[in-house]
Amino acid sequence: MKVEKNNVIALTYSLRIPDSEGETDVVEVVSEEDPMYFIQGISGLPEGFENQIEGLSAGDTFEFTVAPEEGYGEYDEEAVVDLPKSIFQMDDVDQEELLQVGNIIPMTNDEGERMHGQVVEIKDDVVIMNFNHPLAGKEMHFSGQIISVRPATAEELSHGHVHGAGGVHHH
Repeated sequence: MKVEKNNVIALTYSLRIPDSEGETDVVEVVSEEDPMYFIQGISGLPEGFENQIEGLSAGDTFEFTVAPEEGYGEYDEEAVVDLPKSIFQMDDVDQEELLQVGNIIPMTNDEGERMHGQVVEIKDDVVIMNFNHPLAGKEMHFSGQIISVRPATAEELSHGHVHGAGGVHHH
């Protein structure tokens, strides 16, 4: 079986991104003890990633680079915004603890979409948040191996995620 739409893929990989000096830093490793499982075509992974592994079989290794436009997009200056500090005041939240530079805070925009913002700077009454994906504007170098490929079940396809080994367990 090959990696193609609606098959469940298990794979391992390491992800490296170039740092400012042009060296590559490993930022994520998925090992054989705990492979990543997903359904090809509805994985939520960058399109560039799915396209590169399409057609591979279990046991095949891969190594490729995903450019920002096929990954998480270019870095968008306009995604860095000033928000009034008052919106972070919630009864059950310690604002001092919440508002630390580097913290990632889940938020909802005007359209009700969930977004994750990272705290960049805290001023007297304003918090500067960055809503870019942490890998926006970055080239991603993947290398890894396909561990297994099997057809997704009808239930998995209707739920949009993997059940059983490596997947979501419904209770």
